Amino acid sequence: MRAYVQTAPGQRPELTEIPLPAPGPGEVQVAIRACGLNFADLLMIEGKYQDTPTPPFTLGMELAGEVIAAGEGCTLAPGTRVAVFAGQGGLAEAGNFPESRCTPMPDAMSYAQAAAFQIAYGTSHVALETRANLAEGETLVVLGAAGGVGLTAVEIGKKMGARVIACARGEAKQKTARDAGADETLDSESDDLKGAIKALGGCDVVYDAIGGPAGEAAFRALKPGGRYLVIGFASGSQPKLPLNHALVKNIAIHGLYWGGYLKLDPQVLTGSMARLFDWFAQGGLTPHIGAIYPMEQIPDALEDLRARRSTGKLVIEIGAQA
Repeated sequence: MRAYVQTAPGQRPELTEIPLPAPGPGEVQVAIRACGLNFADLLMIEGKYQDTPTPPFTLGMELAGEVIAAGEGCTLAPGTRVAVFAGQGGLAEAGNFPESRCTPMPDAMSYAQAAAFQIAYGTSHVALETRANLAEGETLVVLGAAGGVGLTAVEIGKKMGARVIACARGEAKQKTARDAGADETLDSESDDLKGAIKALGGCDVVYDAIGGPAGEAAFRALKPGGRYLVIGFASGSQPKLPLNHALVKNIAIHGLYWGGYLKLDPQVLTGSMARLFDWFAQGGLTPHIGAIYPMEQIPDALEDLRARRSTGKLVIEIGAQA
């Protein structure tokens, strides 16, 4: 089967042929239909991600497909459509994955939607509900609001009853955030982002997937008792947070690494994903897919992700050829 393999840190991955063994005990074999891309994939290529597997490995953290075989002790039957948070192995025509990482998909969910769903929606839901305890009527600022993760924070923030201020680069991306439900939008490259947020009344929670100067500006616009969510650093730099503000204004800083909950408290992820799939089935969530690429264009898709040229989630479409 074909797979997009990372052979060594910093080297360019290659689309190559690799063998497909039979699934082991507790594993199911999945014919992969789609794989979502994440900034973590870029970090893995450079060997900088906190959970980078030992090379060689197949890239692709989250995927969707159809069970085609099952190992000893598994209950998922062949033909079951599943979303899989694998951590690796998604950019291939098939793979063997622990059954515990597989979630049956809602009937109305496409493979592309499922591949774009888990990390983005899961991150925002756990961050806003479990970490920040976002309350109805509070004001939420979302940085990187037109990105794959940021748009889910806009949607879920509105679902939880918050007033959402979306920060994104340029009018086109701000419109995307408004279409997702944002109440107000701001240009994230404003000369005075802190002042712009304060002019709208300040905020109770900051969801920061960008970092850098924008993260620092939004942090300074938090109200007393506010919460700052550290989601990622898509800008390439970490914000220089003035911790004296955290002290004086009783601000809480919460880091959120969604995959880390697999070891910290896996029931948080299980409960969160069940609720999110229910919301989707009820028509309450609409995954935004910015672009779909074939396997042959994986390098182009990763470069578009790196350059932040797209809105929403980028997905690789994979045929059932295994």
